[in-house]
Amino acid sequence: MQKTSFHFTGIFLLRLAIVVAVFIGMLIGIQAVRADSNESQPSQRVITIYDQGEKRVVLTRADTIAETLRQANVTIATHDHVEPALDTKYTTQTYTVNIYRAYPVTVVDGMSRHTILTARSVAREIATAADIAVRDEDTVRLEQSSDPLANGPGLQLNIERATPVTVLLYGAPQQLYTQADTVGEFLAEHDIVVDQMDTLSADTSEVIQANMTIEIWRDGVQTVTIDEPIEFSVRQVLDADAPVGTRTIESPGKPGVKSVVYEITRVEGQETERKIIQEIVTTQPKAQIEIVGNKTTHPLTAGMGVNHFTDSKGIVHRETYYDLPMNVVMRACGGGTYTIRADGAKVDTDGYVLVAANLGNYPRCSIVETSMGLGKVYDTGGFAVRHPHGFDLATDWTKRDGI
Repeated sequence: MQKTSFHFTGIFLLRLAIVVAVFIGMLIGIQAVRADSNESQPSQRVITIYDQGEKRVVLTRADTIAETLRQANVTIATHDHVEPALDTKYTTQTYTVNIYRAYPVTVVDGMSRHTILTARSVAREIATAADIAVRDEDTVRLEQSSDPLANGPGLQLNIERATPVTVLLYGAPQQLYTQADTVGEFLAEHDIVVDQMDTLSADTSEVIQANMTIEIWRDGVQTVTIDEPIEFSVRQVLDADAPVGTRTIESPGKPGVKSVVYEITRVEGQETERKIIQEIVTTQPKAQIEIVGNKTTHPLTAGMGVNHFTDSKGIVHRETYYDLPMNVVMRACGGGTYTIRADGAKVDTDGYVLVAANLGNYPRCSIVETSMGLGKVYDTGGFAVRHPHGFDLATDWTKRDGI
């Protein structure tokens, strides 16, 4: 009996050892899987989705907006518009996505009428998105349908085409377009000045007709007309989800063209004087739209006092802060108001932090990168001599009075 008891006890111990070994092995395997999972998968991102006014927050490990929307079962139709774009790759852990749903709009262009689907809300943006060519002189309006029976209920895009007029300016023909009713209004619209030495072929009260020709000439003086480029402007849109220093071109700019008429004086065949007697803009420049990052990176704080920030060009800026009323200095860039941001920074109506800087390096109204986001130079101070690349950022950290 003792022998049998020993035999069963040995078998029990052997089986227990096997179970313990298997259990330990499973634990090791689970830990290995967890370790691999943590290494192979990125941390979750917090994505806020606004869809027709409804807010939804999702957690995702996706790399792009398109993947996130698919995971969240959000369907995007062909004509819907998503900002940022669907193929945008995440660069931060938090993002805001706006979805604009397409709706029908009746386009009324002269005798032509057709319906399009668009997610845009601005008249000219609707025309551009629908590949409808409009000139700067054309009138484009988004209005409630004036004839629901003919065009259906809802909104309609009314396009009133400008009238073509040929101007023979000192012998050089120019094709222009206008919404003016009379020759005098047309000349004023295009900033054409008829000098006392000039002759105008039509009376200023004459009614504008399509494809009419208006001549302006000057006797006894040699003139030359040269087409010259007009630089395009740059409009920046702040992206709170992209870090400071990032910049993408959403819509490239396009230079305009102006016809410049010069009066030339020659003596013995040599040009001795040239002066501008007329300028006409024949093609308006198209502004460039840039998306620039405005997410703070290791920002200056009240407790920090002094910060050193390196911008995207590699320039190190010594940053400090000050707290003064900014109403007067706001006039430096055309006036306007400023507000106090949640973090205490004073910002203008475009969202730029108010900055004081060395005006020799950073002229007034220039846009600069700071650790608290993009800023605009409104002010200067004594520090700018000692620190030519230093920035003094306007905040409400000292007085905390909201001024």
